[in-house]
Amino acid sequence: MGDLATITSQEVMIEIGGAPILVRCESPVRSESLEFLRMLEGRYGGFLSPNSLPVFEFDVELMPPGRITNREEISVRLEQGRWLIERGDLRAEWDQNARRGLIVQSANPYSIDVALRIFHSLMLAREGGLLVHAASAVRNGKAFLFAGVSGAGKTTISRLAPPDALLLTDEISYLRREEQGFVAHGTPFAGELARVGENVQAPLAALYLLHQGPENLIEPLGHSEAVRKLMENVLFFANDPELVRMVFETACELVRQVPVYRLTFVPDKRVWELIV
Repeated sequence: MGDLATITSQEVMIEIGGAPILVRCESPVRSESLEFLRMLEGRYGGFLSPNSLPVFEFDVELMPPGRITNREEISVRLEQGRWLIERGDLRAEWDQNARRGLIVQSANPYSIDVALRIFHSLMLAREGGLLVHAASAVRNGKAFLFAGVSGAGKTTISRLAPPDALLLTDEISYLRREEQGFVAHGTPFAGELARVGENVQAPLAALYLLHQGPENLIEPLGHSEAVRKLMENVLFFANDPELVRMVFETACELVRQVPVYRLTFVPDKRVWELIV
């Protein structure tokens, strides 16, 4: 990565889940746009794919500090064929058919993280995939998801992972449905570990719903309970009936294909002996 004086490109290609997205920033103050792009290069370093063909392009405009508000709630809606996102530090819109969009945001990586998460959740909904509030890791060529509400143990079980496990994420798992089944991809969306996941992929072998307790115990879940618990942990922001139906159908299909367990565990490394 070069200094500001040596950076000439005003765009970066961020590829998450096999979907390259071109992000372009052209601020009236050139040093601001280059500083922002350099920040993105550092933030998404393992997920940059400069030679890929983009599936989508976003232009970014940096929001002046005076336009940033403390509004934390986020609005995601579809109007006249365009998706719109609004939050205090973020405005975004895009046309799925034209494969182009605009993000107006504060000059920090957290705002674009939100936009990218929402974009991927909407894209995956139509493609039979999911974003899940879950940690995930690859071991022996197989991927395992660990889902749960905040405090359930996603960060803990990620921290306890053995040396031969590759952490895909400790916060948001990315699932694609392919011909052979569901595949988990690494993401740069970090949680409490503040550690970007490995940019690798593996077939999903199992989903564990986390509970901390007095002993290590795995219990299989029935189909209905498994679907309900999975849906509680799916990240989806838009109140769109068609896409909600697609997400539900994907959750049902995942539970048909992948075993789902309740994992009660004591926070020590022995829990990983049960994960196969």
